[in-house]
Amino acid sequence: MNTVIFRALAPYLTTLMVLFSIFILLRGHNEPGGGFIGGLIAASALAIYGISNGVPAVRRAIWAHPIHIAAFGLFLSGLSGLPSMLVDAPFLTGLWTSPTIFGVELKLSTILFFDIGVYLVVLGTIGGIALALEERTDN
Repeated sequence: MNTVIFRALAPYLTTLMVLFSIFILLRGHNEPGGGFIGGLIAASALAIYGISNGVPAVRRAIWAHPIHIAAFGLFLSGLSGLPSMLVDAPFLTGLWTSPTIFGVELKLSTILFFDIGVYLVVLGTIGGIALALEERTDN
């Protein structure tokens, strides 16, 4: 499906989907959602962009190879468990802190960094598979 309308709307749809995936990622701590479903939405956005503009355009847009994105996400998820070990808690126990930045209290947790890692793993893995499949059909 390579119509003019689809090619014209795909960048906007992709942008909206990525923003929505970030919203789902950040919302997932108190309500349903989180890193996995957010990563699936973002990978779907990359697939739509790849179908409309081709795989080289997607590779230029994401700046890094999808496997590197997945590997960094796995590293970040594993790293999020280390602070709990520093306070003699079991690995991957959730810890929270609330620093004040410019007068605004910002609630951070190790769970947030774990979810961001899961988001990147899913995005890199599913995005890499989708790009590989799209490259096969282009030939």
